[in-house]
Amino acid sequence: MKAAIHPNYREVRVHCACGNAFVTRSTHRSDINVEICSACHPFFTGKQKLLDTAGRIERFRRKYAKGDAAKADAAKTETAKK
Repeated sequence: MKAAIHPNYREVRVHCACGNAFVTRSTHRSDINVEICSACHPFFTGKQKLLDTAGRIERFRRKYAKGDAAKADAAKTETAKK
């Protein structure tokens, strides 16, 4: 690396709102505060919750259940004609 053209790469401490703290390296000059980290993020912890807002999931299931039922009825009538 050429001298005097790259920023200083130093160790910084990262603090999460959940209380987790770890050390990493960054060009940032001071400690970093984050709201969510890998220790508390639902994707990494496996505690992801599916929220049904205004019945959207149930509406989706009903919509596609009708389509599946119509396809099954069409298949039955075609086999009966043969």
